[in-house]
Amino acid sequence: MPLVTTKEMFERAYREGYAVGAFNVNNMEMIQAIVEAANECRSPVILQVSAGARKYANPVYLMHLVKAAAETTDIPIALHLDHGADFEICKAYIDSGFTSVMIDASSKPWEENIAITRQVVEYAHAHGCVVEAELGTLAGIEDDVSVEAADAQFTSPDEVEEFTTKTGIDSLAIASGTSHGASKFQPGQDPKLRLDILEEIGRRLPNFPIVLHGASSVPQDKVAIVNQFGGHMPDAIGIPESELQKAAKMAVCKINIDSDLRVAFTAAIRKHFAEHPDHFDPRQYLGDARAMMKEMVKHKIINVLGSANKA
Repeated sequence: MPLVTTKEMFERAYREGYAVGAFNVNNMEMIQAIVEAANECRSPVILQVSAGARKYANPVYLMHLVKAAAETTDIPIALHLDHGADFEICKAYIDSGFTSVMIDASSKPWEENIAITRQVVEYAHAHGCVVEAELGTLAGIEDDVSVEAADAQFTSPDEVEEFTTKTGIDSLAIASGTSHGASKFQPGQDPKLRLDILEEIGRRLPNFPIVLHGASSVPQDKVAIVNQFGGHMPDAIGIPESELQKAAKMAVCKINIDSDLRVAFTAAIRKHFAEHPDHFDPRQYLGDARAMMKEMVKHKIINVLGSANKA
């Protein structure tokens, strides 16, 4: 099936009260795990490419791997650029065949954010691509995105109507309590989403798709495996899945998932070498990593996103 945009995905997700998972990809095994899981769950899926993935794998390789994956299934798959830093980066990925791009000018002054975002929207829409933008600033670290907790800012509901109207964007990423990266919260903390912010934004932007970045919530059994075999994962990671379930039933139509996948992938490799220290064939340990990541993706689709049987 050809790659699609997120427009119809989000329209149905908003109407039926679920979210579509946007899973970061870095190599073939990750793409296979995500698409196989989504196919078995009959779920639409978004494969997204971060700045780190672009440096690691080369976008041309990733594009062809994603197209190959799309040929193996009939579920809707969108290919999304995550955190495009400027117009030129977004333009390059629109031209290369990505069906969705994110322009992240959230660190810029208000008028500059609007101007840059509008420029991307005009080019993207002329080429059949959709655009996500961001208001507010998430704390944490993800590839080239790094924000200290003290500098994080919740999205202001007072700004969303003007921003979406002036830019013409198709979806909006907000800051409402999530955080980039794995080491987000320490034991004893009680992280929660600001559902009041989400509710107010949903009231002001009816039927408009909202996006959550930094929404990792790693199951403790995967953390335990990493730590058991020499890892150093924190005891508490991310917003509780129960909070994400609530958001998916509200205005949130896209939830970004990355750290969860990395933990599952790494856990399987650590476990494999602890049990088979003499193995040297990458197909053996990467096969295990692919299988555990697939399990993680299916868990998210069924138990968090609610997107199973929505393809």
